[in-house]
Amino acid sequence: MCKRKFWKLYTADLLRYAGKPERYIKKLLYFFRKAQTSSGINKLIYKFLLKIHRAKHGIELSCNTKVGKGLYIGHAYNITINERSILGDNINIHKGVTIGQENRGKRKGTPVIGNNVWIGINAAIVGNIKIGDDVLIAPNSYVNCDIPSHSIIFGNPCVIKHRDNATEDYVNNRV
Repeated sequence: MCKRKFWKLYTADLLRYAGKPERYIKKLLYFFRKAQTSSGINKLIYKFLLKIHRAKHGIELSCNTKVGKGLYIGHAYNITINERSILGDNINIHKGVTIGQENRGKRKGTPVIGNNVWIGINAAIVGNIKIGDDVLIAPNSYVNCDIPSHSIIFGNPCVIKHRDNATEDYVNNRV
């Protein structure tokens, strides 16, 4: 069962890349999905390999993070994703993105991100917020409020603009 789940998630991730993904991305996704779906000593081995690979490329991504199928990491460096965050299917994450936790106040907690979401370079998403499906988060945006589906987000504080098919031509090769 675990083997089947691994291959389903891993191949879905690779299908998101139009051509051939960079070798380090392929390895990162392989170790990430193996660490998620393995058990016992194999889980420990893949967690260790993931840890080494994450450190080498500056990507903080825990095998405990719930990530749907079709994860796309573009320009992968300096990415931080809190392990309690939940990410849906067909998520695009780019360089410098932070998906983090808020430690106090009314938004104490971590984000839940829907399906078909494009997150631009250096965007920060923090707190116990919900981001809907088909959302485009522009580069350098700071998001700390709930975002409805079919929206484009930009700026600090975040400005929300409704748009049907917001991620059309941004989130490609959906699985």
